[in-house]
Amino acid sequence: MAMFKRIMVAIDGSSTANAALHEAVKLAKDQQAVLRIVHVVDIVMLAVESPYELREYKDSVRRAGEQMLNQAAAVAREVGIEVETVLLEVRQFQDRIADEIARSAKDWRADVIVIGTHGRRGLSRLLIGSVAESLVRIAPASVLLIRGE
Repeated sequence: MAMFKRIMVAIDGSSTANAALHEAVKLAKDQQAVLRIVHVVDIVMLAVESPYELREYKDSVRRAGEQMLNQAAAVAREVGIEVETVLLEVRQFQDRIADEIARSAKDWRADVIVIGTHGRRGLSRLLIGSVAESLVRIAPASVLLIRGE
């Protein structure tokens, strides 16, 4: 009997996220599960940093996110996995990327969330914060962390 029927993986274009995608694909194949691939666009940060030509910039960021999701979905479909993709957006200043991933996982009733961890230590981790670390605290499902190189 399969433990996971609904597997969600969050990607951001990094090599660590790519490793998480490949683990999620393997897990989905082993469990005969549905795979949902999500990517989060932080529209709020864009609004703060780029007041000029904002709409065009947002559209290009969304297009890049969709392209990333399509490429990831192709990897899953190649091995016969049922896959769907969702582009999520952080719209409110107090929300974070982890909040959007957790909300999507809850709405979709994910059994497990797979995410890469960049493995930062010390000051850089404190300054940058960790989406994976935040997600572990607030996730509505188990979280499988895939370590980076």
